[in-house]
Amino acid sequence: MQIFTVGGAVRDELLGLPVKDRDYVVVGASPEEMLARGFRPVGKDFPVFLHPSTHEEYALARTERKTGPGYRGFAFRAAPEVSLAEDLARRDLTINAIARAADGSLLDPYHGIDDLSRRVLRHVGPAFVEDPVRVLRIARFAARFSDFVVAPETVALMRLMVAGGELDHLVAERVWQEVARGLMETRPSRMFEILRECGALARLLPELDRLWGVPQRADYHPEVDTGIHVMMVIDQSAQRSCALPVRFAVLVHDLGKGTTPDGDLPRHPGHEERSVELVGQVCVRLKVPVECRDLAVLVARHHGKVHRAAELGAAAIVRLLEATDAVRRPGRFEQLLEACACDYHGRLGWQEIAYTAPALLRQALAQAGAVDAAAIVRGCTDPASIPARLHEARVAAVRQGLSAGLATAGALGLR
Repeated sequence: MQIFTVGGAVRDELLGLPVKDRDYVVVGASPEEMLARGFRPVGKDFPVFLHPSTHEEYALARTERKTGPGYRGFAFRAAPEVSLAEDLARRDLTINAIARAADGSLLDPYHGIDDLSRRVLRHVGPAFVEDPVRVLRIARFAARFSDFVVAPETVALMRLMVAGGELDHLVAERVWQEVARGLMETRPSRMFEILRECGALARLLPELDRLWGVPQRADYHPEVDTGIHVMMVIDQSAQRSCALPVRFAVLVHDLGKGTTPDGDLPRHPGHEERSVELVGQVCVRLKVPVECRDLAVLVARHHGKVHRAAELGAAAIVRLLEATDAVRRPGRFEQLLEACACDYHGRLGWQEIAYTAPALLRQALAQAGAVDAAAIVRGCTDPASIPARLHEARVAAVRQGLSAGLATAGALGLR
């Protein structure tokens, strides 16, 4: 029996990156031998065992054979005679098909080390086309290793998979899992650019794919279309280390611009409400978690108002705070402001321009939140009038705060 470290752990060690998890392949062993050595079985589809002491996963070397469409249509064979090279052959990329033996020596039958040095993402062999998840994985790796290129022959295979309808067999949960992981990489825009290059984006997220070629407003640099703008925005969210709900929200915040009638370009009137509808459709189709869905809807509907906060009066600001449930959910409101900051700075030349809306709205929220709602309830004889009375009190508090801010700015010569 021989044990090899394989996959991402070996790859990341060679790249000088921290290793989070280690995967092991066992060659020359049977399930019975693993059990006799104290390993505990956990695999359902193929033999995977937990080490009796470290509880790390050890998988028996195996081969796989395509038996049906989609990523579940495989038959696996794990046997003592399956070699390490045969096991590595079923992996997606050459850089993930490198193994390290117990003595530290490297086994690299598919030249993954060369591709690491050349910064190339390349498929291991023709069996790559049998698993549609690999299209998403390649795109996700491109987002993680942003200085790597996808080999042209690998892109060609990805296009064949899309054209052959393989991606149509992916379940929503798996698509969302890969999209969410890609959004959390260092340069998430590359995931969607690669998916678009091979035609997969039009199949998986057609609402997003439609944004390329749609002009932005002329004052936002006309050479940058809406698709490129959205890519700049999600990269802003990565640079700011935003949480997943924020990153998803900015990905889909402008979907309505893809359905703007030609006669309304490039102003996009009403795109916020169209975006809300499309965000809802995407979230249902991909079974997006509620936290991500709710924030995405808020950002799609209200990002324009947030950008114009300095132009709004006290009543309009309070209506925005109430519509976003900001007083009761300040954390989510802060995420809304984070998303809007990414949108604002996701334009050519705007990265260093001060964005004052968040500070203004945080101050307004503090003023509105300081209103004694309990006192208003106690002093109100008509329960039906409580919401209006509370709204009026909040407007008065915010108006007073805005006036004080203007007075301070005037005294400092900043007006």
